[in-house]
Amino acid sequence: MLPTTTRVVTLLRRPDSSGPSPEDFALEERPIPELRAGQLLLRNIVMSVDPAMRGRLETSEKHYTTNFEVGEPLDGSAIGVVLPAGSGELAPGTVVRHRMGWREHAVVDAATVSVVDTDAAPAGAWLGILGQTGFTAYVGLKRVAEMRAGDTVFISAAAGAVGSAAGRFATLLGASRVVGSAGGAAKVRMLVDQLGYDTAFDYRAEAPGVGLSRVAPDGIDVYFDNVGGPQLVAALEAMHVGGRIALCGMISQYDESGRGQDINRLLEAILRRVTIRGFIVRDHEDMRSDFEHTVADWLRSGQVTALQTVTDGIDNAVDAFLGMLKGNNIGKALVRLDTTWVV
Repeated sequence: MLPTTTRVVTLLRRPDSSGPSPEDFALEERPIPELRAGQLLLRNIVMSVDPAMRGRLETSEKHYTTNFEVGEPLDGSAIGVVLPAGSGELAPGTVVRHRMGWREHAVVDAATVSVVDTDAAPAGAWLGILGQTGFTAYVGLKRVAEMRAGDTVFISAAAGAVGSAAGRFATLLGASRVVGSAGGAAKVRMLVDQLGYDTAFDYRAEAPGVGLSRVAPDGIDVYFDNVGGPQLVAALEAMHVGGRIALCGMISQYDESGRGQDINRLLEAILRRVTIRGFIVRDHEDMRSDFEHTVADWLRSGQVTALQTVTDGIDNAVDAFLGMLKGNNIGKALVRLDTTWVV
């Protein structure tokens, strides 16, 4: 029997200046909308929680999609399985990637989903290393930063979803040295012992400028920026002439406490003839096929792994999101909504 209601996470109120808290969200039971022509009913298997969702909680434009609405469900990338209802375009049991996460069941337009092969890789990998996370790392290095063989590459938030992928990709794309930053000694050890970084520093234990000059004393050619703030300044001051910076994220800038005067250091970009380029990965869909082919081969050969932190249950989705914002995850942060699936 098909479900008629589903549990969803809604935005109860917008966060105050201190940032989001559990009290800003609610878990509700809501009716499943009646399907229209061309729509599918999905049971969600796993969903993604991403740093970009932070900006969508406010009324500002610190994101590249739409703001969440108070009183309405959140949304985001998810993997679901087609149930026997609605459009016959996809057979029941087909596994698809879509944008209606933060709920246990979803109604989606069939034209907006993409089929994924869970025999080739687990469902979670299609949100992480083979999904938008891995694609962001790949595009940022290859096209935006124009990484070249022999480059020294610095990646901030290196133990996070995009950072952990970017570090491994940089090595496989020919970097001579890959260095990273992370919060905490345990993460720093993991970067070197498990993720293939040559060395790393703990930005909580030493100033980024000091840490970067220690781990990359001869300077850097490429900076993949996930955080902004003092780490961006440190990278500017360590850049070789002609260096390149890919601006992927600015998580340090979302809350009032993280905003400083770092832009005043942009003189370094002039003196060192640095190219700084911000990017949004959806603008680079022409690279998707090359990315999936290349990274799927790396995944099959064991050259990369689907590093992820999995939280079970929609009841714990908000905690997973807030923990990700604090850097509690290793690799991709996922919430498994159907525990019968391996993700």
